[in-house]
Amino acid sequence: MHIQKKYLPLLLGIAIAFGIFIGGKLNFSDSPDRLFSSNSKKDKLNRLIDYIDYDYVDDVNTDSIVDVTVNGILENLDPHSVYIPKEDMQRVTENMKGDFVGIGVSFYTYKDTIAVIRSVEGGPSDKAGIKGGDRIIMANGDSLSGKFLKDDQIVDKLKGPINSKVDLKIYRKGEPKLLDFKVKRSNIPIKSVDASYMLTKDLGYIKINRFAETTYKEFEKGIRKLEDLGATKMVLDLRDNPGGFLGIAEKVADEFLEDGKLILFTKNKSGAIEKSIATDKGDFEKGDVYVLVNENSASASEIVAGALQDNDRGTIVGRRTYGKGLVQREMDLGDGSAIRLTVSRYYTPTGRSIQKPYDHGIQDYYDDYYNRLESGELVDSAKIQVADSLKFTTPKGKIVYGGGGIIPDVFVPIDTGMQNETLSYLLRKGFIGYFVFEMLDKDRSAYKDMTKQDFIDNFEIGEDMIFAFQDYLNARLDSKITFVAYHDEVKQYLKATLGDQLYGDGTFEEVFNKGDMMIDEVLKLSKEN
Repeated sequence: MHIQKKYLPLLLGIAIAFGIFIGGKLNFSDSPDRLFSSNSKKDKLNRLIDYIDYDYVDDVNTDSIVDVTVNGILENLDPHSVYIPKEDMQRVTENMKGDFVGIGVSFYTYKDTIAVIRSVEGGPSDKAGIKGGDRIIMANGDSLSGKFLKDDQIVDKLKGPINSKVDLKIYRKGEPKLLDFKVKRSNIPIKSVDASYMLTKDLGYIKINRFAETTYKEFEKGIRKLEDLGATKMVLDLRDNPGGFLGIAEKVADEFLEDGKLILFTKNKSGAIEKSIATDKGDFEKGDVYVLVNENSASASEIVAGALQDNDRGTIVGRRTYGKGLVQREMDLGDGSAIRLTVSRYYTPTGRSIQKPYDHGIQDYYDDYYNRLESGELVDSAKIQVADSLKFTTPKGKIVYGGGGIIPDVFVPIDTGMQNETLSYLLRKGFIGYFVFEMLDKDRSAYKDMTKQDFIDNFEIGEDMIFAFQDYLNARLDSKITFVAYHDEVKQYLKATLGDQLYGDGTFEEVFNKGDMMIDEVLKLSKEN
């Protein structure tokens, strides 16, 4: 077809304009059928950000506006769809991965200096000879002391590529000059199995603090150790475990369930159902099992507890669990940040959804603990509210309920002594740890010939340490704290923390569990069985 020359400039202009329009719409990750589509909702957000970026009267960090926008969107979905900013991604990833590359010490920033609490057993610092109480003064020539140095800056200087070396200068009490250490960085585990030890000659105990990538391997190692020590019955402690990876929880549940048993099923937006079935690989499918749970056991913890309860496998002991039955998937946003978006609900083998309601807003959802406390549910099982419409029956005829957490088979009220809010606060904020470190730092030689088991069985906290701790707190908090009402509990907190700093390896739990109400209940049940 012949086109007159006078129309060529016009047609060329139209073609260029159309090309610019197409270029503006093009996203190379889009499929062809989306190329010519428009989304006014997305366009509105993009335009708003652009208007603020170019025309707003003051300079504004639009990245922070985007973060606020993303959080605002997710808050209107459900309590567990969350945004992870890029500055938090490494920490979150390491925590769930179960390890990081470093030198392998736990430390306090004590009086503007890095004070080693303990080297990780078998880690690079332990192998190099770094001990509890050592002060790390320099790393590769950089000073690591000073009140303006933050913990994350310290960690950055101690971390590095795997197998890389770092030159450390160490001050050790009693040594006339600084000591030099060359430490090769390696993978340092972030343990998710806190403890595994024998409660009696045939009853083993294992505690999982979260379900990370390495949890199943740690758990499997712990179970085998306990079986080698003679365990034919098992306590699985999931108290205060907030959850983690769904697949890891399935593997842990599989260890206790026979081949072919349903562990759980999930259902997504379109109604598609995926089932998880137990295999024949379980190492502990026959012996008695007691699962300890409380109001802070959530998500993956509830999957394990629900799978065992609905299959009439073992006894759930404690208090009603948190009530999170939503499954999240992590999705990369392209700039180092990510979201964890709820993509399905999970159901226990009998068909229960244990997700508690969240239709009254996020604040009400997170205040549920205080509502349980005020209602008396944490001290009286009769105060637990259940709905007949959410009643289910296990294969052996046991009645179980959905609608908000796993209700235990055997109820144990909250221990108002050991779970005293003041003591929990002091532990969480590090006051107990700092005090114990100072006491230990004055004379570590007093414990050098004491074995871990001797410490657990025979060591006692003296009255002088109780009074010293009171004075320590009152000087720092400008308060008048006394421990008359919780004397024995404070002794146990101090001993558990001291044992942890001296020996690690589950010592805290082994000391702390002595006299624990749930453990005592299990010991009674085990003896009856």
